[in-house]
Amino acid sequence: MMPIESFLFDTVEGLDEGRPVEGFTLSAGGLEATVVAHGARLVRMLVPGHDGAKADVVLGFDRVADYLASDAYFGATCGRYGNRIGGAAFTLDGVRHALAVNEPPNQLHGGPDGFDRRLWQAEVDAAANAVTFTLISPDGDQGYPGTLAATTRYRLTDDGVLDIAMTATTDRPTIVNIVHHSYWNLGGHGSGDLRDHRLTVRGGFTTPVGADLIPTGEVRPVDGTAFDLRGGVKLGEALDAVASFGFDHNWCLEGPAGELRSVALLEHPASGRRMELATDQPGLQVYSGGYLSEKIVGKGGQPYCRFAGLALESQRFPGSPNIGHFPSARLDPGETYRHRMQLRFRAG
Repeated sequence: MMPIESFLFDTVEGLDEGRPVEGFTLSAGGLEATVVAHGARLVRMLVPGHDGAKADVVLGFDRVADYLASDAYFGATCGRYGNRIGGAAFTLDGVRHALAVNEPPNQLHGGPDGFDRRLWQAEVDAAANAVTFTLISPDGDQGYPGTLAATTRYRLTDDGVLDIAMTATTDRPTIVNIVHHSYWNLGGHGSGDLRDHRLTVRGGFTTPVGADLIPTGEVRPVDGTAFDLRGGVKLGEALDAVASFGFDHNWCLEGPAGELRSVALLEHPASGRRMELATDQPGLQVYSGGYLSEKIVGKGGQPYCRFAGLALESQRFPGSPNIGHFPSARLDPGETYRHRMQLRFRAG
């Protein structure tokens, strides 16, 4: 484990123009993770392959301005409610709350000024090899009730684990679903599409969506469909078997929610890199980057094609505030929202 490197990543434009955006690089177990205060975001992840060569396996940009101009949410902490809420509204304790709309007529990832667009406060814990970002979201922010105090903590361990822990507390009943939104490509962020990767997801059911990607409320078994990823599938074959834009769906995960358990595995046979995801959440959004295109120029001037990265977003189910039989996203005063995900990297 090496000391955490602090540096100036960039400065913010717009309302916070000129404010410095701190960056931090954590090193341990042969890995390097770089996180920044804008969006409490992972911007770089160096992982060795079977030959020892390291590749940066997360998509992203070199400048804050590019993140602000993009709707891809690269590496960001998304909230207050990650994923979609149909009609950009929900009812809590008999009161209807209208939310800011950014995917008409719905809200996506917390609204047009979500957590991904905020400058968070950073605190370094050198002994734990961790950085914690903190954000205060005021009552009424993007339409949500209650003042929310949120944190995202990144910790890198000597045994090859990036541990991401998200918490929140509130002073009024509200809903919370904070989501981490990195796009992964184990061949390297500029290596093309994911068709040569293998993906395993330990979930026997999905929550089907309509044309607007809002869940219908149905919980459907994956048996005999292209959504059965339990045995591991080559992504190219899986993408050919679904709609042209690929996966953007929620899986209902096996095992008890609230307990950390292994739920997914992404593998890149050519490099030997493997990434195992564990989480304590009930759902996993698998988004295969079908809306990416070479118009998006990422780090180092690298264009990102369709299917250039895979987002694996552990979560409450999308739309759950309006679908009573989905796992609750309610948070009351005196409670603490907790969301943990661990990404374990290996080369074999």
